Amino acid sequence: MDDKPRWQRVVLKLSGEALASSASDETLDGAVVQRLAAEIAGVRSDLGIELAIVVGGGNIWRGTTGAGAGMDRATADYMGMLATVINALALQDAIERHGQPTRVQTAISMSQVAEPYIRRRAIRHLETGRVVIFAGGTGNPFFTTDTTAALRAAEIEAEVFLKGTHSGVDGVYSSDPKIDADASRFDELSYMDVLSKDLRVMDMTAVTLCKDNALPILVFDVMTPGNIRRAILGEALGTLVR
Repeated sequence: MDDKPRWQRVVLKLSGEALASSASDETLDGAVVQRLAAEIAGVRSDLGIELAIVVGGGNIWRGTTGAGAGMDRATADYMGMLATVINALALQDAIERHGQPTRVQTAISMSQVAEPYIRRRAIRHLETGRVVIFAGGTGNPFFTTDTTAALRAAEIEAEVFLKGTHSGVDGVYSSDPKIDADASRFDELSYMDVLSKDLRVMDMTAVTLCKDNALPILVFDVMTPGNIRRAILGEALGTLVR
């Protein structure tokens, strides 16, 4: 094995929207899920890393959307947590088709389809070469899946939080690059830069949690084939927050 990973235990955050089809009304694009699954399985096998994934549910339901329409916020958020489980099961199925053992752990108990989240069990799965997918958010309303990823990464003592973006955004910018043509991408930032400049790359709670635990965040475009591998190898990619 010639390639040496920069980080050995990583948490990869995938948004639900990254799994959706842009060409139809389908909430899950099978081709996208399969491509990501193949890359995840290959990276785990080839580099010998310990890989955990947190997946969002925005392609199916967003709690803020329901709350904005007058729904009780807690109820809307619980619905969003259930959406993440659907995505996690789809991703698990796809990864295992590539021969990579995988476990889904949920913060909301549903023993017929997944294990409950148990920190020590999750770490053991990672140590034995399984990919672990954390679903169900934190199990509590009012928290985003970015915060879930930061929390799980801190709990399992991951070395980095890989924040995969989509829609052509490949890092942290001074402003929204889809609106501002003059927006510039940062190669590296401190946690305080992100907080003080209010750079909305993720939930501020997640950034603060990473800061408190000295957990670096790498924001990169997960939709470009090969980028997960490049990120783990430590190639110049996206924006590193530390």
